[in-house]
Amino acid sequence: MATPLVTARPAAAAVTDFGAWMVSEQRRVFALCHRLLQDADEADSATQDTFLKAYQAMRKEDARELDDPARWITRIAVNSCLDRLRSRKWQFWRRRPRTTQDEGVTLSLIRSSAPEAEDRYFAAQISSRLEAALDRLSARQRAVFTLRHYDDLSLDEIGELLGLDVGTVKAHMFRAVSKLRGELRDLYEGSR
Repeated sequence: MATPLVTARPAAAAVTDFGAWMVSEQRRVFALCHRLLQDADEADSATQDTFLKAYQAMRKEDARELDDPARWITRIAVNSCLDRLRSRKWQFWRRRPRTTQDEGVTLSLIRSSAPEAEDRYFAAQISSRLEAALDRLSARQRAVFTLRHYDDLSLDEIGELLGLDVGTVKAHMFRAVSKLRGELRDLYEGSR
């Protein structure tokens, strides 16, 4: 059952039924977090954190009215993901197999390299290469690129969400695109 918010609070004017609003936004927020974090478990945790932070903010006595709840929750999600990305430097060591037995178990779980269909195989290869290239971008560059190319936000909207000037957003976008072009050059030069 959805939890209705007390309608006397200003923030509740925009979102009167938090549960229904959360359900309507959850898939989009998860997809955004997944693209930024590139890990389904981390994205799930970030999505939960995002809605918890939103709920807590809306319950405060001094909560202000939301002009655009979708944009507000997107900003919370991006900031949650950026916080997680900043603290992920140590995770490389956490993910490595600790023993040869662990490594053997990990290798046994890998799917067959034989594709079921040629286009699925190549699509998976391209997707994997793109994810790896996105992972090598800085957190800000990845956020700007993802918000622009996956969520189709304008540079002004991205700047507003991230608290950056449009010029800074353009600089991050330029650097991200330049790095991605360099890393993925063989994919598009071979198709000409």
